[in-house]
Amino acid sequence: MAVVDIGLRASTLRGLCDPSRVGKDEVKTMKNPLFGCMASALMTLAATPALAQLQLPAPSPAAKVSQEVGVSEISIEYSSPGVKGRKVWGELVPHDKAWRSGANSATKITFSHPVTFGDKAVPAGSYAIVSLPSQKGWKVMLNTDLGLWRGAAPYDASKDVASVSATTTEIPARERLTYLFTDTTDTSTRLDLEWEKLRVSVPITVDTAAFAKANIEQAEKDAASMHTSAASYLAGTAKDPAAALKHADAAVAANPTWYAHWTRASVLSQMGKYAEARKAAQTAWDLGQKDKNFFFRDQVSKALAEWKNKK
Repeated sequence: MAVVDIGLRASTLRGLCDPSRVGKDEVKTMKNPLFGCMASALMTLAATPALAQLQLPAPSPAAKVSQEVGVSEISIEYSSPGVKGRKVWGELVPHDKAWRSGANSATKITFSHPVTFGDKAVPAGSYAIVSLPSQKGWKVMLNTDLGLWRGAAPYDASKDVASVSATTTEIPARERLTYLFTDTTDTSTRLDLEWEKLRVSVPITVDTAAFAKANIEQAEKDAASMHTSAASYLAGTAKDPAAALKHADAAVAANPTWYAHWTRASVLSQMGKYAEARKAAQTAWDLGQKDKNFFFRDQVSKALAEWKNKK
């Protein structure tokens, strides 16, 4: 407890235990009035909140930066040390020795989608950035051990998913280590580390076209699922087959699976359009033979037999 806190609490105790605050009858009936008063005062002070912790600027404050590249997101979390009049490269940060690429624990980079880091393919996920500064040329590694430099965790190169060459450029003096994303397009960006008078850069590229196509396909599947659910509800619960057929048609257009065709066949049969229903059911049957999850196999087979002679 801080000294000032003790002083405040002591003065408070004296005030609470002032005999002038205790009635004469109470003093007479108390076996030890001072002890009783002190105990009561201590119970009162026990509920007093402790002083807030002292908050001061961190020597290497935490920092975050993120960048969208097409439909992907790349983010970095790091601690930012200052030069503070020191010689950084070759002294504070030794040459030819693995470095955490920041202060405190290892710098973390996260990719929402797979990327090409430098010239190495890297899966989506989070990695520690480990650098190897050198006068002969820098290396930058991505390591799966996010606990590096916490306690005694050593750097293990066998856990690297990428080790690439980086370019270095002389820049105007920058006091604090800073990460930047520059020259960003829909398919690429450049990761820059800047500190003192040096910039270290690694290009990052993403296959935005492939990811966008996958997103479109997923959206179509989601739309088809929504339409089949709507068709089933409107045909069964709401008893509105005309509205149900519109959603069934939309489901087939969005994603022509056996289930979408079977939903449409069911709606058509409810409307008495058995020729069309049987045609849709036959398509569902043919597609279902290629799907191990053809869980309406028996129902489709039965419908094909029953609707054969219906018009």
